[in-house]
Amino acid sequence: MNFFDTVGKMAIGSRLRLLTDKITEDAAQVYGMYGISMQPKWFPVFYALSRGENKTITEIAREIGHSHVSVSKIVREMIKNGFIKEKKDKTDGRKTVVCLSPKGMEVNEKIAAQYIDVNNAIEELSAQTKHDLWKAMQEWEFLLEQKSLLRRVQEQQKLRESSQVRIVPYQPQYRQAFHDLNEEWISTYFKMEASDYKALDDPDGHILRKGGHIFVALYHDEPVGVCALIPMKDPDYDFELAKMAVSPRAQGKSIGWLLGKACIEKARELGASKVYLESNTILKPAISLYHKLGFQKVAARKSPYERANIQMELAL
Repeated sequence: MNFFDTVGKMAIGSRLRLLTDKITEDAAQVYGMYGISMQPKWFPVFYALSRGENKTITEIAREIGHSHVSVSKIVREMIKNGFIKEKKDKTDGRKTVVCLSPKGMEVNEKIAAQYIDVNNAIEELSAQTKHDLWKAMQEWEFLLEQKSLLRRVQEQQKLRESSQVRIVPYQPQYRQAFHDLNEEWISTYFKMEASDYKALDDPDGHILRKGGHIFVALYHDEPVGVCALIPMKDPDYDFELAKMAVSPRAQGKSIGWLLGKACIEKARELGASKVYLESNTILKPAISLYHKLGFQKVAARKSPYERANIQMELAL
């Protein structure tokens, strides 16, 4: 069985390299047919200079879509082989420009017939195919400009891993995890305060028996995230979203989002009209998460926490 049939689309890079290698191998021989001693990889730079203009390496790199380092290396090789020459720019002596040498200009005249034959060969090949490779490449290039393959893989990884996360109601067995996960993040950025100890040391008395709820995120059955929905004695708000913590080992799996959604759905189920939270603006990922959940900044209120410098609300 063909290797690529077995491996599938995840070997796209290897398959494209194989196709490139086949075409490049033939291209080297094609140049020989026309008596041109040029390497295929030089062609984009050669063509960029073929209209007789002087150009900087930066200008060439921008035109052909290659890196400055790549173009610089090719230019050095072409200078060494006599195809192009470099000189100071007449309008700015600090700039170095390159252009075709007499040898390069001679090749430029000889290569015209090769252009015709290669183009016709590609057109013939395209006519024998069911799919237009050229248009497909344009589509892929456009889409990868919008979002790289790396970014797409990262998103798929996040989707797969987040699908393995379970959000469950608090049980006594998770008491230590509730305490430790919160203490870990608070101690990383701030300091533990009296209000923290009250809630974390006695979640039953300070949260659950007062009508609150705690949710726990399990990843492979290990508690890696927690969040609480705490009733508020306030005419403007029904609940506070608080004590959200995710283990650094489990970040990047949408756990904060899943915990936040679970708390919001519970608040909605209980007939709440508004949910409140407090945070600190140095916690940029957290603030971004709250915005995605629908929270909006509100005027500052008196907080029991020294670290709180932003208050937010969500209208349900």
